[in-house]
Amino acid sequence: MALNPMALLKMKDRLKVFNQEHPRVRQFFHKIKEEGLPEGSVLEMKVTLPDGSEQVTNIRVTRQDVETIQMIVKQVGSN
Repeated sequence: MALNPMALLKMKDRLKVFNQEHPRVRQFFHKIKEEGLPEGSVLEMKVTLPDGSEQVTNIRVTRQDVETIQMIVKQVGSN
């Protein structure tokens, strides 16, 4: 699957804005990248909607998840 250079430029611009508006997110992912995400870790995601309702889910990281994350990090780092 080839990547569209124009789409990559647009994504780069959007990520710049996102990082400026939400600097703690970038810091969070940077810390996870530095410390690693070992098998057995639990990732939890929570969304709170304006009406106060919540959706929460989590996963326990498997060996395959670690490999997938490493592949993504390597791919993103090379672009």
